[in-house]
Parts: sequence; structure tokens; C-alpha cells
Amino acid sequence: MPRSFSDRYGPWAVVAGASEGLGEAFARSVARRGLNVVLIARREAPLEKLAASLQAETGVSVRALPLDLARVDLADELRRHTADLEIGLAIHNAAFAPVGPFLERSLADHLTAVDVNIRAPLVLAHTLAPAMIARGAGGLLLMSSLAGVRGTPRLASYSGTKAFARAFGEALWHELREGGVDTLVCSAGAIRTPGYDAHATQEAPGTLGPDEVSERALAALGRGPNLVPGAVNRVAELILGRLLPSRWGVAAMSRNTRDLS
Repeated sequence: MPRSFSDRYGPWAVVAGASEGLGEAFARSVARRGLNVVLIARREAPLEKLAASLQAETGVSVRALPLDLARVDLADELRRHTADLEIGLAIHNAAFAPVGPFLERSLADHLTAVDVNIRAPLVLAHTLAPAMIARGAGGLLLMSSLAGVRGTPRLASYSGTKAFARAFGEALWHELREGGVDTLVCSAGAIRTPGYDAHATQEAPGTLGPDEVSERALAALGRGPNLVPGAVNRVAELILGRLLPSRWGVAAMSRNTRDLS
């Protein structure tokens, strides 16, 4: 008899980058599936508000953990705050995206993108996956982006970090599946989140809502290493990543990001 979602990926899920937008949608999606949730983000007030909402609406237990994912002792803090929990699912949704010409953004901004978008998911997986392997079940879900398919001007460091997320997640999918841990990389296009709305002057083709992305990603967990949600985005990935020569693909990405501010 197939195991239920909560049996396979419960009883606790960690959602990193959970204060709003897609992270909030992931938290609500896993709570509706009966999983207790650890919410991680820098801002305490939105986390506490979301925690109260989830508990009232679903009855699950929620732990709000205000934590900067760029901190150097992230692994130690994760262990300290989750040592008493059985975590069966880890979702890395947090991202930092320095927008604008590469040399006009500070080196500190670009290094923060590396810490949040590369170092944090690596720490999350290395810290939480061993217990999943020991029990023979679990899941890792890493958010990448179509910006990681080709180099993306005006999002250079973000684009590079998302390319890492995809390759890293694919490798973990192969390495960890024999131990019962499912890994999925979700490479999304534009998502209607506060962060996207703050920079975009108009909605990109194929833009999806955060609830749709979170539901599709969780439904795809265990079915393969990659998901590109949305038909328009799948066509874009095929054209940009496989059919167009690299110089044309980068030029196409540049046209999509030239109005970001």
C-alpha cells in the first residue's frame, strides 16, 4: 500500500524562506498535508503571524525560527533548534537576488547571494538529510529558476547561484534516492511574489501564482529530479536551454530582464 505524504515526509517539514510569497505558500501546502512546520526567515513578525495562522487553520504544530540563512553558523543553529524534531522534508525557497549591472552592485551583495542561494541549501541538505537516510524516508526540495538555465544579464550572480541549485539538486537526487530520500529541483519562471512585484514593471509571460507553484512542486516530489511548472515555462526552458545557441539564449534572457530595477 502506497505511503501517504505525511507518512513519507512527516512528521515535520522545514521551510527556509517562509515569511511571505512562495515560502508562505509552501508552508501552507505542507500544513494542509498534515505536516508540522518549522518556519525559517530573518523577520520574526511575519513568521509569528504565519505560525499563528497555520495553527488556527490546520491544527498542526508550528515553530517559528527567525534566522539569517547567510550566517556562518547556520548548521549549528539548525541542529540546535531542530534536535528534538523528526524532520522528513526540507524546502529551501529563500533567495537573494542583486538586481542591476554586476559592477554597480556591491561585492557584499553578490557574496550574500552566494551565502543564501548556494551555501544555505548545501548546509540544509548536509545537516538534515542524514536523519532521513537513517529512517529510510524523506525529501529535499530546492528552488532553482529559469534564470539558471542561461546566464542572465542584470541578474548575473543570482543566475549563477540558481545554476548551482539545479546541478546540486540533480546530483543529490541520484545519490540519496537509494537511501529513501527524494530530491526535487523546481526551476520556476516568474512568480507573483512581493519580491518580484517590487522589481518588475510588467508581468512576464508564463507568470504563476505561488500557491500553484508550491502545489505542483510537492505533487512532483519523488517523481524525478526536475520540475518546470507551467507549459509556457517548459517551452521557454526547452528553447533557451537546448535549442538556441548560447549567445542567442543569453540575449533572450537580457531582453526579459532589461526593465528590472
